[in-house]
Amino acid sequence: MNNAFDLSASFKAYDVRGVVGETITPQIVQAVGAAFVDVQGLAGQTVLVGGDMRPSSPEFIRDFARGATARGADVLLLDLISTDELYYACGVLNAAGVTFTASHNPAQYNGIKMAKAGAVPISSETGLREIQALAEQYLNGAGFDTVAQPGRISVRDVLADYAGYLRNLVDLSGIRPLKVVVDAGNGMAGMTTPAVLGDSILPGLPLDIIPLYFELDGSFPNHPANPLEPENLRDLQAAVIEHGADIGLAFDGDADRCFVIDEKGEPVSPSAVTALVARREIARAKAAGEQTPVIIHNLITSRAVPELVEHDGGRAVRTRVGHSFIKAVMASEGAVFGGEHSAHYYFRDFYNADTGMLAAMHVLAALGEQNRILSDLAREYEPYFSSGEVNSRVEDVPAALDRVRAEYGRDGVTVDALDGLTFTSDDGAWWFNLRASNTEPFLRLNAEAEDLPTMERVRDHVLELVRK
Repeated sequence: MNNAFDLSASFKAYDVRGVVGETITPQIVQAVGAAFVDVQGLAGQTVLVGGDMRPSSPEFIRDFARGATARGADVLLLDLISTDELYYACGVLNAAGVTFTASHNPAQYNGIKMAKAGAVPISSETGLREIQALAEQYLNGAGFDTVAQPGRISVRDVLADYAGYLRNLVDLSGIRPLKVVVDAGNGMAGMTTPAVLGDSILPGLPLDIIPLYFELDGSFPNHPANPLEPENLRDLQAAVIEHGADIGLAFDGDADRCFVIDEKGEPVSPSAVTALVARREIARAKAAGEQTPVIIHNLITSRAVPELVEHDGGRAVRTRVGHSFIKAVMASEGAVFGGEHSAHYYFRDFYNADTGMLAAMHVLAALGEQNRILSDLAREYEPYFSSGEVNSRVEDVPAALDRVRAEYGRDGVTVDALDGLTFTSDDGAWWFNLRASNTEPFLRLNAEAEDLPTMERVRDHVLELVRK
């Protein structure tokens, strides 16, 4: 056998990401389409296939469809979609699906996000490795046969249904008028924002939307579609100030993450957004008769989140970092909502999947249902001081962790190993987490404290130990 194809460079823990023409090609995509159907047992069933605005996405959609139909699945082409549109479609149609996107990665990349029926994620632990292995077998062997009854291809646009579904979950029609700057980063939010928040499909809302980079352009001519990097928020921050806007929203390339900017041009932390949405979802669930609604948060969100959840009569459940972990716990706990520091927000009413748009609608509702400015509203959800995520390149990660444990693993400090190491002072004054990257020689530090000097002291001391 000629082992020319090794897909390990593009198959990641949660999805597929590769350089177009190198680690992701039409031939590879066709084999992955066939393997997807075979591994998931989808012959005779419908598979949903869509993609983002990257130039390679339309061709890859067709190639995947060829592989999938050859192995007996019917393919429903959703064509141009955001990632949360795929999750909506997988949920409402109860069908497995894929979307071609590389999220916030640069223009030369593309990839595949996969989900089972009901929007259940497919990760390396739930089928992705088997799909990789079978695709490699097809590529390195004699290929795959076309079954006696190949599947058929049809087309469906789900944008209007998706927009209507979100509008039914959060009613914005009665809020006070708000001026909203939205930076789509030339990504899919340039299509979904007018549909959900504007009047392109549904009746208009009391929102004055000021568009920034709504043109769908997978070459990202203005800035990378990665709002996690502060420099990519600068245009939005300037536009909020220039227009005297009430709020700014920034989406990543495939629009499954949303970042929030207040009226002063300052970022509202994803932890604060998590707490704000959690409060609304707890109140709604309790009004519907749920006694103790469950809220999921990963271990590096602010401790303000579990404190608020408990205060409001919910139950906070802490998880590892990563969307497949959160979605699994969302399902097993019957959680109403979950949030991550990376601005992924998960909703039970959205098939336990993440959607940046629905989180944005909750923030708009919370802001528009009262008269305070966003910076005042957000302040009650950000009582602590956070370092943000600080990366250190470390050649010997275990040795660095041992140095920190030797210094901080003492009386008066609790240590747990749910995901990396988390150190928490027993008096509640500070905590920090150190996690090793899965793909690079990095240690990632997140620290938080009751006051800024304490946070800076802990942060700087831990970094000194790590970087010795």
